[in-house]
Amino acid sequence: MPVIDVVACLVVGADGRALMVRKRGTTAFMQPGGKPEPGESGLEALRRELDEELGLRLAEDAFTWVGEFDEDAANEPGHRVHARVWRADLHDEHVVAAEIEEARWIDPADPGDVDLAPLSREVLLPILAAERTGS
Repeated sequence: MPVIDVVACLVVGADGRALMVRKRGTTAFMQPGGKPEPGESGLEALRRELDEELGLRLAEDAFTWVGEFDEDAANEPGHRVHARVWRADLHDEHVVAAEIEEARWIDPADPGDVDLAPLSREVLLPILAAERTGS
């Protein structure tokens, strides 16, 4: 199965909710991020993507490494994503830009009936939910 390398960010608000985005022409919400360009480090790519997609200009020291994860791709049937993931606590306003159609704050422990990308649903939101409950 083909693998897509991506970077993603668990953007967490003061209330513990996660900022999720939905790209234009898709239905699934996911963590903001994207594909690194040639020569970019993972964190450089993530910082660029957050600026392009949400107008967030965060310093390198605003990010905490979470880990690397593999899951089915949300928008490319028959593909997997390999995601390098960081976390950033957000205290600034964001603006929807570039290919992002919608951004939404989601409770990681109770996302409701929101269509979530497999990586978000199976791996990333459960990490935040466990962190909030202390488990």
